[in-house]
Amino acid sequence: MTTSEAAAQEPPTGAAARPSAPGADSSAPAPALAELQARAEGAAGERTVFLLAHTGRPAAVRSAELVVQGLLRSGIGVRVLAAEAADLPLPSQVARVDATPRVLDGCELLIVLGGDGTLLRGAEFARTSGVPMLGVNLGRVGFLAEAERDDLDQVVERVVSRAYEVEERMTLDVLVRNDGHVVHTDWALNEASVEKAARERLLEVVTEVDGRPVTGFGGDGVVCATPTGSTAYAFSAGGPVVWPEVEALLMVPISAHALFAKPLVTAPDSVLAVEVQPQTPHGVLWCDGRRTVELPAGARVEVRRGAVPVRLARLHHASFTDRLVAKFALPVAGWRGAPH
Repeated sequence: MTTSEAAAQEPPTGAAARPSAPGADSSAPAPALAELQARAEGAAGERTVFLLAHTGRPAAVRSAELVVQGLLRSGIGVRVLAAEAADLPLPSQVARVDATPRVLDGCELLIVLGGDGTLLRGAEFARTSGVPMLGVNLGRVGFLAEAERDDLDQVVERVVSRAYEVEERMTLDVLVRNDGHVVHTDWALNEASVEKAARERLLEVVTEVDGRPVTGFGGDGVVCATPTGSTAYAFSAGGPVVWPEVEALLMVPISAHALFAKPLVTAPDSVLAVEVQPQTPHGVLWCDGRRTVELPAGARVEVRRGAVPVRLARLHHASFTDRLVAKFALPVAGWRGAPH
């Protein structure tokens, strides 16, 4: 959003996706940020890093081996999920732990090796724990990643010396109502998308901002996104690119069969809603292309700014403009810059 995170990245938003990480309960209310940060401090004098890798990628397995070796040589402990340890070449010093909501307690950093799908999986753990996430991109685009596979030595050096900064990214809190009752709650870092379930039928919806209707239309659905998710599914649906420093919410129709169904950018404290019309077939809600729930006809999805952000570790001060140009390989030949 697969940050982001283009929709064509691993795994595609709105298509079959791997299930939510065990122990990272997406529907449960997240603890307060201050509590999460306190959990992450760990015991005095001890340093531990959690490693999460896409074990199905040979490049990720090899990268994990290099990162683990570098951290252990520097006296930093490494922790991994027990269910994935067998797929990684790990020495005995690496701690194997079961996936629970507090699996990152005592860790100072979560290093994620993989594509955007793996990074979004890591974000589930990062949000629950308050531990900053440092992504190493082994996929195609990787807007959420801070480093590429060729930077592994530098990544280890910066982690050892604590030469990184932490920034917070806005999330979404999502709830589903049916017959006036809340039947599901969730969250998203990139987007919450309301989509049709039947390929051959349009999904009829009415969109709403701050309690007032905007427009109704039939189409493939609606994406509600954060600025982080503006380069993911919302971008593929024709939405604008929004710099991550901007605090805003996006609402982007997907293949709307209507004369007026344009992308909207709203205030960060707005409440967005998508109502599935009673006469339409049921739809589905996808959160970050990873977690899904069926939406019966007449269901209502409400999206607002999330109470708990995801914390990202940053190694570079490169502007988002440079990142955008590099990730999308934008043609900038001939640029001369401002006169000096």
